[in-house]
Order: sequence, then C-alpha cells, then structure tokens
Amino acid sequence: MNHLIRFRLWICVVLFFNSIMLGFGQGEKAETLVGHWTFEKGVELEDITGNFADITLMGAEIKDGQLNVDLGKWAIASGYDGPDIEEKTLVSWVIMDDLDVQAGSILTIDRLSDPTFDGIVFGERQHHRWMAGSGWFHRTQDPEPGFEEKKTGELIMMAISYENDNGTAHMRIYRNGDKIGDYKLGQFVSFANDDAEAIWGKRHGGVAGGPGDLDVHIEDSRIYAAVLSQAEIKKLLPDTLEVEAHGKLTTTWARLKIW
Repeated sequence: MNHLIRFRLWICVVLFFNSIMLGFGQGEKAETLVGHWTFEKGVELEDITGNFADITLMGAEIKDGQLNVDLGKWAIASGYDGPDIEEKTLVSWVIMDDLDVQAGSILTIDRLSDPTFDGIVFGERQHHRWMAGSGWFHRTQDPEPGFEEKKTGELIMMAISYENDNGTAHMRIYRNGDKIGDYKLGQFVSFANDDAEAIWGKRHGGVAGGPGDLDVHIEDSRIYAAVLSQAEIKKLLPDTLEVEAHGKLTTTWARLKIW
C-alpha cells in the first residue's frame, strides 16, 4: 500500500511539474493562445489548444519533434473553431536548411473565404530577408533595419505582432527577440471562427496549395490572440522550461523537452 501511495504522489508531482513547464515556455500571455503546435511525439499533428483541426501533411514530414518542409512540400491545419482572432502575435522557431529556397512562410494564418492572410515570410521581396507577408502586400513593407540570414543549421525565433491602431495595422517584427521592423500600413484585419487556417511552407493558398516554398525544420509554432510585447517575446521558449545555464562567457538557455 505504501508503494501505491508513493507512486500516486509521484504521478501528481510529474503532472504538476509539466504544467509549470508549459506555463514558463508559453510566456505571460499563455491564456491568449489560440493555436500551438509542438510537433512532439504523441501530438505530432495536433494543435494543443484544440482550436484547429489536425495538420494535413502535403509532402512535409514530422520527425523528432520538428516539422520538415521542403521545396513543394508543406503542411496545413484547417477547421479553426476558436474565438475570432483580431489583434495577434505569430511566433515560430525554425532551423533554416537552404537559404535559397524562398518566398514561403514558417507560419501563416489564412482566410478560407478570400485571399486575406498574414504570415512570417522569408525572401519574397528581399533576398534572404524576413517580412510580414500579406495578401496583395496590403500590410507588407520591407522592414528597417530588417535582417539578412547568412547561416543555416541554427535555431532562431521569429515573431510578428499585429496591433489595431484605429483601424490601421501596426506590425512589429522580431528575430530572437530583437526588433527588426516596426511600421503601420493598411487596414487591420481579423480572422473569424470557421474562416481561418494555418499554413507552413507555402505562403498561403489553402488545401490546393499556393505560392512560395521553404526548406526548413520548424520546432514550434504559436498564434496568440494578443499583442505580445518585446519583453514577453524574449521570454518565450520552444517546448521548454526556461533554465539558466551559466557558461564561461555568457548565460544561455538549457532546453528541457516536455514530452
């Protein structure tokens, strides 16, 4: 009997610790998450918020907790059944495999009913540079100072927040928590319940496919129904508990996988 009691207590401790880990990894506005994909074992295709239907792999693969998209290979999750998405922040952690495969997105939110979309797009208008992609470039401007990717094989975090400034869209673009763009342009748009889908690899386009391609591994993707501040974005970690590991020259992140 004592062994059974100890085992039950151990299970409770593990579950409690995992809930804390999820909270730390998601940041201060975790309650505003309307889409979250970790691609981890057991939930490879799932939005763990439960708002989007399971991912459909259009040639893309999921292995070792990462979504691998490539030239002509992409993924989509439709069937959004959450609250209407107005102000938002898109976040994805990505490893670039080939910088010359361009004009696709590491996370797009796309309407089913018309060509409206917002996405974290790489290399469409500027070679090897990020931008806030949008339908007909209505909310797209080449960011200043921007950032040109020159290396492959490194895990980076990209985030774009979308604020409603009296009907005008205000975009802020971050790479690893550093702001690389900040501008106001175009009409602010929202994405309604049952009229939104998430896309990786292609820029937009629905289940029939669309323009753009990438060659990347995606570690974690999130849609927050809120504008995250730069300080909040800097606290985000993919699938992890935030742990400080003190090295000889700097403080780095130690990664503890949840699953």
